[in-house]
Amino acid sequence: MPNRHRGEIDAMLNGSRKTLVLTLGALAELEQAFGGEDMLSLASRFETGRIAAMDAVKIIGAGLRGAGHDCTDEDVARMTAEGGAAGFIAIVADLLSATFGGATQ
Repeated sequence: MPNRHRGEIDAMLNGSRKTLVLTLGALAELEQAFGGEDMLSLASRFETGRIAAMDAVKIIGAGLRGAGHDCTDEDVARMTAEGGAAGFIAIVADLLSATFGGATQ
């Protein structure tokens, strides 16, 4: 069971429930991937709500790795989510909310 106070979420990927969390290391990975200078600029990047497919791959991949799953971004790019593309965006939004928006559930 995920602990939103630690920024954890659960998501259905490839038909199985997986925990994702953006740890400090995962956030550093995203800073590097998106060329941000700090976590605030990273959060600001996603406030617009505009997420490219490659953004989703990188965010979901970092979240999976942060939770201890052994996967690459290439593995994530081949995954399926309930609801298709909208499902991936929902996972990203939930993960970013749990990380930057505080624990609301």
